[in-house]
Amino acid sequence: MEKEVLSAMKKAGKPVKAGEVAEMIGKDSKSVSKVIKSLKESGKIISPKRCYYAPK
Repeated sequence: MEKEVLSAMKKAGKPVKAGEVAEMIGKDSKSVSKVIKSLKESGKIISPKRCYYAPK
């Protein structure tokens, strides 16, 4: 699921919210939020502003 989230963020081309990513890939927003949290901790994504995320 990490790959799905990352590719959706890259497709968006701008910082997106967890809910937007969930809509794009058709998954539950809570599970997407957990994946985003782990991606952020591993340094694969950044948060340019509160609640918005983008690939590094």
